[in-house]
Amino acid sequence: MAEIKVTLTTHPKQKPQDESKLGFGTIFTDHMFLMDYEEGKGWYDPRVVPYGDFSMDPAAVVFHYGQAIFEGTKCYRREDGGLQLFRPEANIARMCNSAARMCMPELDKELALAGLKKLVEIDGDWVPHQEGTSLYIRPTMIATDAKLGVHASQHYLFYIILSPVGAYYAEGLKPVGIYVEDKYVRAVRGGVGFTKCAGNYAASILAGEIAEKKGYAQVLWLDGVEQKYVEEVGSMNMMFAYGNKIVTPALNGSILPGITRDSVLTIAKQLGYEVEEKRLAIADIFADAKSGKLTEAFGTGTAAVISPVGELCMDDEKLTIGDGNIGPVAQKLYDTLTGIQYGKLPDENGWVTKL
Repeated sequence: MAEIKVTLTTHPKQKPQDESKLGFGTIFTDHMFLMDYEEGKGWYDPRVVPYGDFSMDPAAVVFHYGQAIFEGTKCYRREDGGLQLFRPEANIARMCNSAARMCMPELDKELALAGLKKLVEIDGDWVPHQEGTSLYIRPTMIATDAKLGVHASQHYLFYIILSPVGAYYAEGLKPVGIYVEDKYVRAVRGGVGFTKCAGNYAASILAGEIAEKKGYAQVLWLDGVEQKYVEEVGSMNMMFAYGNKIVTPALNGSILPGITRDSVLTIAKQLGYEVEEKRLAIADIFADAKSGKLTEAFGTGTAAVISPVGELCMDDEKLTIGDGNIGPVAQKLYDTLTGIQYGKLPDENGWVTKL
């Protein structure tokens, strides 16, 4: 494996003094990890350097043809002050799947993971201490060829940046409202819905703006063909509880295979819940909520871990899920998974990497 060169900053930033005001994704640490790719040469020059701007040609492929993929994971501070990562190898593996679909080179997994660990170790003092906070890790790959014409680039840049982030639920685990989008679609099977490519998120912004103006926190996407079946929320996978049974849309090629989704399903089975992955019609969800059969709904994702849903809205019909508060299933799953991530509960699945 190539040696990772380290150049430390000579102008360290002042770290945030008030961790209750960190927010999400607006503060960045002192350093970043970079490595380059050239067709025929492979990945080379892995390095940690001071955080700073890139110089990019205006004709770079990433700007014109959208070859850009990314990931999101976190580093957590334990009560004893130590640091730990949660399933970073799963993020690197998923990034390789995204790269294959976007006609981008597969990462050197060992080198990418080593670069991630080295960067976090160097900027470890940036991992916040307050309960619920963490250090968000954003690996990204972009195409850098300076040439117009629809084609795959021959040169790429892989980089990782870090951002200390606040507790997602600063005032407790509160349910959110979700707007069901039945005009626009996010993805279709055979497309890039299962990848974490930048274009997926660009395509979701308009619907997100519409939902926000209507007073809703997120958009629930339906399938791109019939617009009848539940797929995912903009930044989360969706799950529905029927008592002690958890049902979630089956992965079908247009849904992102969430790492938190997989972790929650694994833990749910271990806790004794029944788990089912299947196609879910939005009409059935509404009918089951009205009849009381559906007792909880919640999203799963890196940022929030578990996000309880208190209300759904579709075609101006508003529907309260359960009693509108977080339910026992979502609370138990949240407490268990975050307990593992922060080192408060044993890691029985080998997911944690201590630094």
